[in-house]
Amino acid sequence: MTHDHDLVLRPTQAQTAAALNPPAGRNGGDLVVETLAGLGATTVFGLPGQHALGMFDALRRSSLRYIGLRVENNAGFAADAYGRITGEAAPLLLSTGPGALTSLAALQEAAAASAPVLAISSQVPTPGLGGGRHGYLHELPDQAASFRGVVKSVHTVRSQSQIPSAIEAAWKSALSVPHGPVWVEIPQDVLLAQTRIPVVTGGDAFPEELPPRPELTAVAADLLSKAARPAIIAGGGVVRSDASGKLKQLAEALQAPVVTTPGGKGAFPWTHPLSLQSWIEDRHTTDFLEDADVLLVVGSGLGELSSNYHTFKPRGRIVQIEADLGKLESNHPALGIHADARLALQALLETVDPVEERARPEAAERVREVLAKVADRIAAQELTLEQEVLASVRKALPTDSPSFWDMTILAYWAWSAFDAKGPNHMHSAQGAGGLGYGFPAALGAAAADPTRPVLAVSGDGGALYSIAELATARQYDLNVTWLIVDDGGYGILREYMTDAFGEPTATELTRPDYVALAESFGVPGVRTSPETLEADLAKALSTPGPSVVLLPAVLRMFAPTHLS
Repeated sequence: MTHDHDLVLRPTQAQTAAALNPPAGRNGGDLVVETLAGLGATTVFGLPGQHALGMFDALRRSSLRYIGLRVENNAGFAADAYGRITGEAAPLLLSTGPGALTSLAALQEAAAASAPVLAISSQVPTPGLGGGRHGYLHELPDQAASFRGVVKSVHTVRSQSQIPSAIEAAWKSALSVPHGPVWVEIPQDVLLAQTRIPVVTGGDAFPEELPPRPELTAVAADLLSKAARPAIIAGGGVVRSDASGKLKQLAEALQAPVVTTPGGKGAFPWTHPLSLQSWIEDRHTTDFLEDADVLLVVGSGLGELSSNYHTFKPRGRIVQIEADLGKLESNHPALGIHADARLALQALLETVDPVEERARPEAAERVREVLAKVADRIAAQELTLEQEVLASVRKALPTDSPSFWDMTILAYWAWSAFDAKGPNHMHSAQGAGGLGYGFPAALGAAAADPTRPVLAVSGDGGALYSIAELATARQYDLNVTWLIVDDGGYGILREYMTDAFGEPTATELTRPDYVALAESFGVPGVRTSPETLEADLAKALSTPGPSVVLLPAVLRMFAPTHLS
């Protein structure tokens, strides 16, 4: 009797011959790039270093496309964006010690935003593993320890035979929900040594699915079906799981208003009658959500930015769908469903009792009332310039183009007031909140999809973190337009310090002529104004290749509602 688990795939004669006679001149680095290609990778990001040269030498013998950035942290941001756009695990090749550590801030952002990044770093030679303290260049007592608190999983290789399996395991970890960055490290001597191990010809690292428990979705469906005032908060998990269509179906079935978090931008149609848009950082929206008798939270941990800075105090029942177990009920008691958003929403669609629109006409009316209150609140603050600048960006940006926003005042406006025009179109560094994300991330997105222009938005403070990547944009002719809003300093910190202490300290910056600087890299630049921004930005976006649009302007934030 033969059982399924007794069946094995037998190699063909050609495969056997190739395995017995691998080509000469290969090293451990070839096993790395062969495994990546076998898993389906096509593009890798990174920066070479002395210990990692075995991997980079192997790249020239592979079909992988290499995009080299000028700073490891920026390479990490580019890989992060590539993963968000494609849904693939973006390989990030790094060197030991300083090179590896420089990527930490980018990996923290990838972890916070659940972006799949496969970071592969070199290590000191094998005798130095385990804290032997041989005094190797770049040596750390325990390099992996620096990453364990940031990434999903850490994989240390000690021999060439471990390379394919370690990378496959890491790939699977990165792409299993919740997605995230993973870390593989391989000693220099293992990468450089010649190998007789057969060419890696395939990979089997299918990520595991995370379906909901049926008894929990049954209770959730009953609660939602019987709710008089249901509402929905849609977070980044809806976007990452490609579940926006199912979210719309469920919201319409329940006649439940939907608000999206900064990470969930585009998860629900902006102009839909049930759309509360993204005004989650607003007291009127907070009050509305607190009044819901059943609140469905999908793909959000209800953290600081998703709860109006923890001022949200729900009075009704919460149903929370979250793939990250650590975020489940971490801020509010709920019926917690540990599941992928797409699978959980499908289960709810199959079990809720639909409500006809005419049976709950007040839902859309209540949405209109909240949005009108929000609009009146903003209008009373005389913020016409800020609204006009954001509107000009929206008009200039093609509907299907993605945008990547640094931590800057215009981005904070965009979290609440920008219509992303669809899921997976607007991304920012709101996960970890570090500076310098916008431009290198946009480069990664342009590498992922060269058929449409990509917009990056930075302030002058954040721009100085990634100015070196103008060389990368030019070298690979990446189709990114970089809007730099120049207010002469760290604008939001200037506001925070003025509000808190009466005057700012350490917020003012001497900055370069960004247009001349861009042109010195061979990248076209233009100085614009609020009146000409739409036309200048549209022209830059419609012109293939990289470009810089500089907008000198001092923008202000709308008044917060969580402090009163």
